[in-house]
Amino acid sequence: MKVCVVGTGYVGLVAGTCIAESGNDVICVDIDAGKVERLRAGEVPIYEPGLEELVKRNTAEGRLTFTTDLDEAVHASLVCFIAVGTPQGGDGSSDLGAVRTVAAAIGKAMNGYRVVACKSTVPVGTSEEVRAILEENTNENFDVVSNPEFMKEGAALEDFLKPDRVVIGCRSEQAAEIMKDLYEPFVRGGAPILVMDNASAEMTKYAANGLLATRISFVNEVANLCEAVGADISLVRRGVGLDNRLGMHFLYAGLGYGGSCFPKDVRSIIHTAAQHDIDFQLLRSVDEVNNRQKLRLFDKLRVFYDGALEGRCFALWGLAFKPRTDDMREAPAIGLIESLLEAGATVRAHDPEAMDTARAMFGDRISYHRTGYNALEGADAMLVVTEWNEFRRPDFERVKGLLKEPVIFDGRNLWEPEQMRKKGFSYFPIGRPAVTP
Repeated sequence: MKVCVVGTGYVGLVAGTCIAESGNDVICVDIDAGKVERLRAGEVPIYEPGLEELVKRNTAEGRLTFTTDLDEAVHASLVCFIAVGTPQGGDGSSDLGAVRTVAAAIGKAMNGYRVVACKSTVPVGTSEEVRAILEENTNENFDVVSNPEFMKEGAALEDFLKPDRVVIGCRSEQAAEIMKDLYEPFVRGGAPILVMDNASAEMTKYAANGLLATRISFVNEVANLCEAVGADISLVRRGVGLDNRLGMHFLYAGLGYGGSCFPKDVRSIIHTAAQHDIDFQLLRSVDEVNNRQKLRLFDKLRVFYDGALEGRCFALWGLAFKPRTDDMREAPAIGLIESLLEAGATVRAHDPEAMDTARAMFGDRISYHRTGYNALEGADAMLVVTEWNEFRRPDFERVKGLLKEPVIFDGRNLWEPEQMRKKGFSYFPIGRPAVTP
């Protein structure tokens, strides 16, 4: 099948590459000429495990190409995906400016029937707006499809190539059959392709992310209560998660969620509800809880040091909002670092992938270190902010020797409190009993 994907950000690049990997001819379009040239050379601008290899292979085999020429891409394609950003506005709404611009450009470029599929995460009703824009700009026949993505950063390739389900929102049987044909290679294991109306497909994406965000905020509230009453969230999690009705997923206590999806999507649902005179109280609370949770380590630091943080030095292990990505959008590390700097502390940071991202954000306000051990040198305490696998088995004697005092604040519960006590650390996890030697 001939496909074009407009937008080579995270969603567009992953989607285009995976669609090419199943044998289709895919043209990825972007207005940034420099980015297009880098992609043609095999330089992937984001860190996603396995993506660079697939981009290079499919580019070399001629199935995946990159261009700034949208007209040419639309002329050559039956399915045109819109995969541009929908950043959050100040009122929580999604900015659809890029979606509208691309829809108009696709309409003007059409030279025959096209399926225009919206891959961007957009509010309910956007498909109708896209349809109206296309009608204003073309006399050709077309169908508008809502095809939300369900990819997790750090596992996006597996999520796309082996999805739990594929959601297709459309009015037309013809468009549904085209999209089913496109996705058939990815669902050979039996995952369903769900065909529904456009509005329901758009709502499905928001409802899924809203529910997952709710689980995270709920378990973090329970974790905070566990600390107050002397319970252990790791034991509570097992007791709850082994209930078949609930499951273990997204029940890890920590520093809250971040990234490009959950925060923006939760606020977008709240905004959409308000437009229809509905106060979505539950998700407003989810958002508020999450914002507080991001500063949980800072609150613990203030208590431990009796508010005297000025002049102290702290080593951060982890900057990205989650492991296996360099993405720091809405990462807990941001608020923590800003709070520490405002309190007069200095920050020494290490992350396996997000160092350049952090440097662009903080400049020389913090220091950056090639290894976690380098970051620890002379620090008053170690703060675990992201649960990278390589952080799970450090040389604790070396850690102890590098720190001024053997103090660890663990925002991701990587280690067992009693074992840390035996190793000689004062250890402060989330939702579990703190210990001292």
